[in-house]
Amino acid sequence: MPELRYGQLSITGNYRKNNEDNLYIDSESRFFIVADGMGGQSAGEKASELAVDLVPKKLEGLIDFIGDSSENVRKAIDDAVGHANGEIMALGRVDPELTNMGTTIVLIVWVGDTFYAGNVGDSRAYLLRKGKFTQLTKDHSLTQALVEAGTISADEARTHRYKNVLYRYLGSKEGGEGVYTEEVKPEKGDRFLLCTDGVTDGLDDPELQQVLEADEDPQQTADAVILAAQKGGSKDNITCIVLDVL
Repeated sequence: MPELRYGQLSITGNYRKNNEDNLYIDSESRFFIVADGMGGQSAGEKASELAVDLVPKKLEGLIDFIGDSSENVRKAIDDAVGHANGEIMALGRVDPELTNMGTTIVLIVWVGDTFYAGNVGDSRAYLLRKGKFTQLTKDHSLTQALVEAGTISADEARTHRYKNVLYRYLGSKEGGEGVYTEEVKPEKGDRFLLCTDGVTDGLDDPELQQVLEADEDPQQTADAVILAAQKGGSKDNITCIVLDVL
C-alpha cells in the first residue's frame, strides 16, 4: 500500500469578511474533503461545516476501507453526500438565518488500491502525474454546461458573468442526485489537489500546474497555491489540500 503525505491551508482572502470554506482530513488518511459554503453571513459557513461533519461519519459507517467493491463505495459516497444534503436543506427550512444556505463538496476516498474522487458543485480535484495535469471532477456550473453545449469556450467561461452560478450543490434538491465520481489507481509520485473555486478564480490550469511542480513538500506547496491564487486576484475564500503518494 502506498504512503501518503499531505498539506492543507484555508484563508479568508482579500475580499471576504469571513471564511465559508471548510476542510477535513481523516486521521487515518482514508478520506479528504473540501467544502465551499454559500449563503451569506454565517449560513455558508454552517453549510460547509455540516458537510465536513456529516459526510465523514457516514463514510466510516458505510465503507470497508480495506477492500470494498467499487459499487459499494460509489453508493456509500452518494448516500453520505445525499444525507448531508438533506440535513442542510432541512436546517435551512427551519432556521430563518440559514435560509438558502448551501455548499459545494469535493472529496477523495481511499479504499483498497483505489482513490475515488467525487464532487458536487464547482470545487475540484486534480491529478498531477508525470508532468500531465488532469481535472478529475466536473463542475456543476452554468458556464460548464455552456462549454459542453459549445456555446462558449473554456477561456470565455473563466470570466463569464455566470461562472459562479451552480445548478447543483448541497442544500438544493439537485444536490442529492448523486456524486460525480472518478476512480484512480494511485501511483508513486502522484500529486492530487482538492480545492475550492477560490483557487481556480486566481489561477488557470497551466499556472496551477506550475505551482504544484515547484516544490516537493506538500505543505509548502499548499501554502504556495493559496498565495499564488491570492496574488492572482482571487475574490473568494481560498482553500486546498495537496496530497502526495510516496
